[in-house]
Amino acid sequence: MTLPPESGAAAPDGNGERPARPVPEATVSRLAVYLRVLGELREAGVETVSSEELAGASGVNSAKLRKDLSYLGSYGVRGVGYDVTSLQGRLQGELGMDHRQSVALVGVGNLGHALAGYTGFAGRGFPVSTLFDVDDDLVGSEINGIRVRHVREIPEVCAGGGVTIGMIATPGPAAQKVCDLLVAAGVQSILNFAPVLLTVPDDVEVRKVDLSVELQVLAFHVARRHTGAAAVTDKTNESVVS
Repeated sequence: MTLPPESGAAAPDGNGERPARPVPEATVSRLAVYLRVLGELREAGVETVSSEELAGASGVNSAKLRKDLSYLGSYGVRGVGYDVTSLQGRLQGELGMDHRQSVALVGVGNLGHALAGYTGFAGRGFPVSTLFDVDDDLVGSEINGIRVRHVREIPEVCAGGGVTIGMIATPGPAAQKVCDLLVAAGVQSILNFAPVLLTVPDDVEVRKVDLSVELQVLAFHVARRHTGAAAVTDKTNESVVS
């Protein structure tokens, strides 16, 4: 017996599969959050989860979650919810985690050293396999058992080691040259921590992480709250005086 999909899911086609559609960038970001939550649920022994529960744990509303999952083909069953293991596997496949990823990190200064030592990457299926720098004091040393190589070795090591993702944590002036070396080695996905915009071919995907910008956004919200609180105080004082 075929159970009806949970409300909001896309209707299956004649083969029982729901049609694939282009997935918006914002949805991809949320899919990664859903996958993390599903992993936590599975570790806790949860077998099924409703859209409301999964949405609440992910910080979105249930309608948005169902729409996001409809891009992949929703497996929700009305009155039951989503099978945690099945949905986790579906999301892993969509996010490219059903095949081996290998990450190269270029720049092992303060930020890079912290990134190299972060065990969460490997735990999520993104092991840092290679480290690069230009500092003679760092080249040849080991971080978490990984030997730091010179940047000039990027083309040979990345191409030979099947690196799929490059992380750039160099100073700004060095970032573009490093990016060019990664691209030349066949790396088509780059996470950029350097404070510059990178120029890449159309088939290369770059995600920029600018921590100072994120702090500025938070500072904006802090300022807005202070402004709002001051306005409320002024209005209260005016009421008391009048």
